Amino acid sequence: MADHVFEVEDNNFGSEVLQADKPVLVDFWAPWCGPCKAIGPAIEELASKFDGEVIFKKCNVDVNPLTPANYGIKAIPTLLFFKDGKVVDQITGLANKVKIEENLNKIVAGEEIATPFRMQ
Repeated sequence: MADHVFEVEDNNFGSEVLQADKPVLVDFWAPWCGPCKAIGPAIEELASKFDGEVIFKKCNVDVNPLTPANYGIKAIPTLLFFKDGKVVDQITGLANKVKIEENLNKIVAGEEIATPFRMQ
């Protein structure tokens, strides 16, 4: 795990993500997932770039089934962007670093997200 990306588990998701005092990006992944491995370096670079502004977490769906189920995660990688304890954006599938960075910049700047995530 990179210096700026930390694991989050079912038992500490509330305190680490929902109660965070900064925006949080959670990468839902699994070790066997090729696209998850491919997106990893971009996440690590962005975690370093946004250090102090955004918290970066990874949630292994194989060992933490409750949190992905609570958020309707059906495909990985899925990135959920949280602000003030609420999901404000989502990217599912392999996304490039530029797209992820655009979303992070909007969230940090407090801009309205064009298509906010809605729980079904």
